[in-house]
Amino acid sequence: MTETEVAVRLEAHEHEIKSLKHRMEDQEEQSKSIQDLVLSVKELALNMQAMLKEQGSQGERLAKLEAAPGETWNNMKRTFANRFIDIIAGALATGIIVMIIQNLKIGG
Repeated sequence: MTETEVAVRLEAHEHEIKSLKHRMEDQEEQSKSIQDLVLSVKELALNMQAMLKEQGSQGERLAKLEAAPGETWNNMKRTFANRFIDIIAGALATGIIVMIIQNLKIGG
């Protein structure tokens, strides 16, 4: 192989090395972009997980708030029924006492 052929081959190799270096730089940029994207997706997933937990706790609180008026209404009905029964029982007891007193007056 002559010196000219060696020089030509060396220049071709240098050109190929420069091309490979340029491609490697592009590859490094793409790799960095992909890593940034992966980190962003990971952060997004963590935020979504936190939002899901918060949404679950909000659902529980909302269910309690929705149930409160029903519980209040049930308590009112129960109190009304108890008072009504108390009134009826009192009236019956009063009636029985009055009847006993009247029987005592008539018989006595």
